[in-house]
Amino acid sequence: MSTLVLTAHGSKDPRSAANVCAVAGLVERMRPGLDVRVAFCEQNAPNLVDVLAGLPDGRRAVVAPLLLASAYHARVDIPKQITRAGAHGVRQADVLGEDDRLVSVARERLAEVGVSGRDRGLGVLMVAIGSSDGAVNARTATVAAKLAAGTQWVGATMAFATGPQPSVAQAVERLRCRGARRLVIAPWFLAPGLLPDRVQAYARKAGIVMAAPLGADRLVAETVLDRYEQTVAARTAA
Repeated sequence: MSTLVLTAHGSKDPRSAANVCAVAGLVERMRPGLDVRVAFCEQNAPNLVDVLAGLPDGRRAVVAPLLLASAYHARVDIPKQITRAGAHGVRQADVLGEDDRLVSVARERLAEVGVSGRDRGLGVLMVAIGSSDGAVNARTATVAAKLAAGTQWVGATMAFATGPQPSVAQAVERLRCRGARRLVIAPWFLAPGLLPDRVQAYARKAGIVMAAPLGADRLVAETVLDRYEQTVAARTAA
């Protein structure tokens, strides 16, 4: 039997951990019989090291990062914790990345605040967490073009709430310079939390509507399962 260890960064905001548990619940309902466990890199319990160390002897496991970008936590922190746990038969799946299913969820969140693909004069500002790795940021930025594809918007652009440019304020100015008469923020975040709240505070002050994060959506859970299955298949083929 294989175990899927859904692993998130962790946050001081309880809404973040609650979202992880909700996604895990969706995965369990979509795949009855699969052993699904939740773990965190930091700030929340249970810790990934403890979860892996507590697996039955001989149990194979796939650590599935509930992360959008392959940045520090996916490339350094999680592998380091897997090693510390000393658990054999553990493999790490890919992050969720810029998956088209997640872009579809972002569109749904925009629709919930009244956005249509036929909205002429609309500028959509996607806001994500930035990385110190420029290549990671470049991949994340491709989501904006995917989101705008086939719409009549002025355009969509990516901004970063932390780290690199453009900042949210800079991206807003760019969209207005391109002719956007109305703006909306689409957060490229999996869950509510301290950082999305900071973006929301900016949006409220600037009079800009902001959609909800991706949340515990069935398509998010489907993407997690896809990453898990890819890892299991690669192990079987090896």
